[in-house]
Amino acid sequence: MKVILVVAWLLNSNILFALPHIHGFGEQPLSRIAIHKAVVSLHSTASITATPSLLGTKGEDTQWVTVDVDYPDPSADDWVGVFSPAKFNSSTCPTVDDPRELTPYICSAPIKYKFVNYSDSHYTKTGKASLKFQLINQRADFSFALFSGGLLNPMLVAFSNFISFVNPKVPLYPRLAQGKFWDEMTVTWTSGYEISEAIPFVEWGPKGKTQVQSPAGTLTFGRNSMCGSPARTVGWRDPGFIHTSFLKNLWPNLVYTYRLGHLLSDGSYIWSKKYSFKSSPYPGQDSLQRVIIFGDMGKAERDGSNEYNAYQPGSLNTTDQLIKDLENIDIVFHIGDITYANGYLSQWDQFTAQVEPIASTVPYMIGSGNHERDWPNTGSFYNTTDSGGECGVLAQNMFFVPAENRANFWYETDYGMFRFCIADTEHDWREGSEQYKFIEHCLATVDRQKQPWLIFAAHRVLGYSSDFWYAMKGSFEEPMGRESLQRLWQKYKVDIAFYGHVHNYERTCPIYENTCVNDERSHYSGIVNGTIHVVAGGAGSHLSNFSQVTPKWSLYRDYDFGFVKLTAFNHSSLLFEYKKSSDGKVYDSFTISRDYKDVLACVHDGCDAVTSAS
Repeated sequence: MKVILVVAWLLNSNILFALPHIHGFGEQPLSRIAIHKAVVSLHSTASITATPSLLGTKGEDTQWVTVDVDYPDPSADDWVGVFSPAKFNSSTCPTVDDPRELTPYICSAPIKYKFVNYSDSHYTKTGKASLKFQLINQRADFSFALFSGGLLNPMLVAFSNFISFVNPKVPLYPRLAQGKFWDEMTVTWTSGYEISEAIPFVEWGPKGKTQVQSPAGTLTFGRNSMCGSPARTVGWRDPGFIHTSFLKNLWPNLVYTYRLGHLLSDGSYIWSKKYSFKSSPYPGQDSLQRVIIFGDMGKAERDGSNEYNAYQPGSLNTTDQLIKDLENIDIVFHIGDITYANGYLSQWDQFTAQVEPIASTVPYMIGSGNHERDWPNTGSFYNTTDSGGECGVLAQNMFFVPAENRANFWYETDYGMFRFCIADTEHDWREGSEQYKFIEHCLATVDRQKQPWLIFAAHRVLGYSSDFWYAMKGSFEEPMGRESLQRLWQKYKVDIAFYGHVHNYERTCPIYENTCVNDERSHYSGIVNGTIHVVAGGAGSHLSNFSQVTPKWSLYRDYDFGFVKLTAFNHSSLLFEYKKSSDGKVYDSFTISRDYKDVLACVHDGCDAVTSAS
């Protein structure tokens, strides 16, 4: 009853968007389509035609397509769905075991859609319209279908010719990631080639020097690996084959070039285009090092499809700002809620295509969020359905992280003067848990003389946030969030803790046990007697409201889309910047100046017991 009353009060208070990250408000656009209810109502004089019929003739992996619609009985709720594979009738549906069940005519959702009248306002009068779709190569052909009856009662009126890329199987969308060692870079990509027909590898080497070839491992998964609907039902789409190669023994700070290759059984080669990256600095190396951190970005469509409810309104702006500044970025951390595919697997291809300019050039490190992992009775710490039945499988396979077990998405990675300890809030982090032991080990084993900048990051807010929903709970944190961890942050003198999940930006003072330990706002120096907590969950998804009361520890709050940039100039100087996605300008910043002796200094709950015994 209390929950019902609270939700009713929230709705009446016009603050629906205070809750999306907690209770799943903000629908995945494809979930609005009741495709399982679709009926065939082909109209003899209706037509839908797609051109060109052959895509990628000049080697492109993305192309614009024109779709012409002609329908003598138009209405405002007519829409066009893009299907891939192109054949989408009942012959493609899984076998129905129960004789009481009927196989639907269409059993897979489209990969994107547009309302015809939204794209051409004259359509309801003329019955004619021309729509533009941007397609990416997704290992299969495409067709377009015209539906009347809106999204809830779709009636198939007409379907188009089939179109396809020249080679749907080509290797695409490389994703770089740090390996388990500082001198190792991993390259993960997607193709349509299984290992029985082609051998995957990466050809790489220092720029302008001799290139070598490194083999790649290949993974895939089936529908039965999904934990529930829609991932196992209307959202399922074959993920293709996911390949990962380990480029080892890299020289520090050196530019390497690479391309993805597949050796076919007939002896011929299929190649991707060429890419480049700069290898990581040696741990502790004193050089300019620049880090991007954000959560909850998701994806959006540049052709305007799917986005009638602005599901991820800031996503493209964030992506474009990072691409624009890519020469000044060394590594990216996307801490959870990656695609918001929510069980519609086609969206993972869309996301990897969107971030390809970034992820193919610098390590793109991810964390696990509720929209990647959570599903009832699967070992998730939260018993929600936020992953849409994916239960972590897509995140584990599509991106590499240097975890001991990628099903448990916690890991550490070093980058020059930084140590990053990445937690997985969708698994238990409390004292005594397996993850708690990992977190302490990660924090305890860093040599702060070599790596002075110690960063903790997790998806849900385990520290401090004055988000409206957390304020309603009275704790300003995820339930049970910081109780077990705050003594670790204090003991090991964590500089900054980052979170997503809450879709806004907020920065605290250096804080310990709810108390600010420093009165400064823009420059910190001397001993590390508290941790600064930062919510950076405004990278793209619908925004979250703040509480009306601003706690004393909250120094800066912004209800807008943005991301954080850290710049380490040397062992003693760090710059923190919060940038808006709309213009890339800095709206909040601070600096830290500190020497190694300041890290060693004892603070409350920050030093082990001492003895005067001789």
